[in-house]
Amino acid sequence: MTDTFAIAVAQFAPTADAAANLDAVAQLVATASARGARLVVLPEYSSYFVDPFDDSLAENAQELDGPFAHRLTQIAHSHDVIVVAGLLERAGDGRRVRNTVVAVDGGGLRAHYRKLHLYDAFGQRESDWVEAGEPAEPLTFESGGLRFGLMTCYDLRFPEVSRVLVDAGADVLLVPAEWVRGPLKEHHWRTLLQARAIENTVFVAAADHPPPLGVGNSLIVDPQGVELAGVGTATDVAVAHLDVGAIARVRRVNPALALRRYRVEPR
Repeated sequence: MTDTFAIAVAQFAPTADAAANLDAVAQLVATASARGARLVVLPEYSSYFVDPFDDSLAENAQELDGPFAHRLTQIAHSHDVIVVAGLLERAGDGRRVRNTVVAVDGGGLRAHYRKLHLYDAFGQRESDWVEAGEPAEPLTFESGGLRFGLMTCYDLRFPEVSRVLVDAGADVLLVPAEWVRGPLKEHHWRTLLQARAIENTVFVAAADHPPPLGVGNSLIVDPQGVELAGVGTATDVAVAHLDVGAIARVRRVNPALALRRYRVEPR
């Protein structure tokens, strides 16, 4: 039989109630696990979210090993899964926060990523409240014969982010997001997720907030850009069984990574 790895995207709308967010995460992870998932991707800002942003962001920011990550670890341990979710992390100046993604299993933190590209677009100013991460060697992790890399939301519009992760060996890109609704935004979301999969010949799994703030449409996409599973606009979980051998087969036919003539460097 083909080796597979079951992955889930879990779509929900985080709020300013941190305890309720963790309850929702626990329920979604339990559902994903019951459907066979071994890794669950949750949205950006899963620990705390308020719209519009205000000073409560900094008041509710935590450390990488704080209560949110500790509870995620307990949830992961209970279901023997890896959990990936957005965390409001404390920043250095005490006023802004870091928009961070953590990946934990039952033993604790496996990897983390601080959002590089802040959403200063479409009339928004994320940088007024959030401190951008610095370009660095990607922190990836392995499970089930696949290597996973982390990125966040607006990073999708910058293909070099995914390319750096793939150069670090990532087979699957995990994308917690809060993709804000607006004209053509659902089209952009789907197109960019599929483009990042096709150009890198990797799997992509992205979890968004549902409407009215997000576009929903959390997706899992294969290395040829084909949607394997997805959620519409509800709070729900979608699971796909990733064919571990698919990447090698696709790259034999489409060796785009081997044929490229440019490399990515930070600026």
